[in-house]
Amino acid sequence: MIKLRDVYYCEICGNVVEILNEGSPALVCCGQDMVFLEVQTQDSSTEKHVPYIEETATGVLVKIGQNQDHPMLEKHYIKFIEVLTKDKVFRAELQPEMKPEAEFPVKKDEILMAREWCNLHGLWKS
Repeated sequence: MIKLRDVYYCEICGNVVEILNEGSPALVCCGQDMVFLEVQTQDSSTEKHVPYIEETATGVLVKIGQNQDHPMLEKHYIKFIEVLTKDKVFRAELQPEMKPEAEFPVKKDEILMAREWCNLHGLWKS
């Protein structure tokens, strides 16, 4: 069953869809069912994907790669970083060559999850 805030991917065209309203039992793109993106939580590679959250004076800074930045190359980069609270979603959309981090005006104790999508390695959460 499709749930609010789930993320889906089209293996043909690369579309990524986040559910804003629950409805249909399946999403279709390019004539086939979209793939539900399971959120990963443990890195085993040298590129770090799990979002790291730091408190700042105005909210939180979410970094992808605590001690070493995730690559931000044309062929391999973080497309977006999100912070989810009980009733809000904050999203920063990134491009190659940008720093893999984003600041959000939310208190750390209000965060249910921080997540990011790597164009090569999928969806990750803290």
